[in-house]
Amino acid sequence: MPSAHVPSRMTVVALLSVAPVREGSMAADVALAVEALDDFDVSYETNPMGTVIEADDVDTLLAAVAAAHKAVEADRVSTVLKIDDKRTSTAPAREKVDHVERELGRKARRDRDA
Repeated sequence: MPSAHVPSRMTVVALLSVAPVREGSMAADVALAVEALDDFDVSYETNPMGTVIEADDVDTLLAAVAAAHKAVEADRVSTVLKIDDKRTSTAPAREKVDHVERELGRKARRDRDA
C-alpha cells in the first residue's frame, strides 16, 4: 500500500488565549504568556481575542503553549487552544488571509468610525 506524501516541513497554526481568572487588568499576565513564546521556534501575532501561533510541527507548538500557560502565575489560569494541523501542506498561515483578501479585493480589515 503506497503511503501518502508528507512534506518535510508542515504548518501547524493555533489560536491561543491564556489569562488568569480574576478581576482587573490582565495585560501584564498576558504579556508574560506571550513573552514565553519567544523561547520556541514559532511565529506569533497577538490580537484582542488571543494569539495566533505558527510552528513547523505540533510538538513545538504544544511545548510553546505549555510554556505560555505556565508563565501566568495565578491561583487559576484559563487557557483556550484551537489547532489547525495542516499535515499535507507547507503553506504559511498568512496564505489563508491572503486568499480571503484576494476574494474581497481589499484588506480583510476595517476600523469603526469614532
